[in-house]
Amino acid sequence: MATAHGYDVSIEWTGNLGTGTNDYRAFSRAHEILAQGKDPIAASADPAFRGDPSRWNPEELLVATVAQCHMLWFLHLSANAGVVVVDYTDDAHGVMTMDERGGGGRLTEVTLRPQVTVTEESMIDQANSLHGKIHEVCFIARSVNFPIHHEPEAHVL
Repeated sequence: MATAHGYDVSIEWTGNLGTGTNDYRAFSRAHEILAQGKDPIAASADPAFRGDPSRWNPEELLVATVAQCHMLWFLHLSANAGVVVVDYTDDAHGVMTMDERGGGGRLTEVTLRPQVTVTEESMIDQANSLHGKIHEVCFIARSVNFPIHHEPEAHVL
């Protein structure tokens, strides 16, 4: 029997500069992402779409979500395989391609660049190979319709 998990978030627009959306340039794209018991996430549109560059945009959050899910599954699979990970960072990169009409686009790929530190040299090959197994189990990777590439590098402490 399948188990379902629910996730509730709220979005609150905070960008009414006094005249609402009476003109495309008359309002801020500022908003907050809220969930009960959590600090708000200050968000906006991408600066290319009149957003605030000091706030997270949806495209960045999607790339971050892909990287987070990958990392969490990697740590899980590493623990199960006896690979002792003591540090993990990822400088992930997403590409959004605009369509020919100029009115929309979509994320077309994400590249993950995990830098993993393990405790023994003998764990490096296995650590690098685990990244290829994550697409089978990562909830987010299984939910998106764009390719996710991996450029992992494992090192010894």
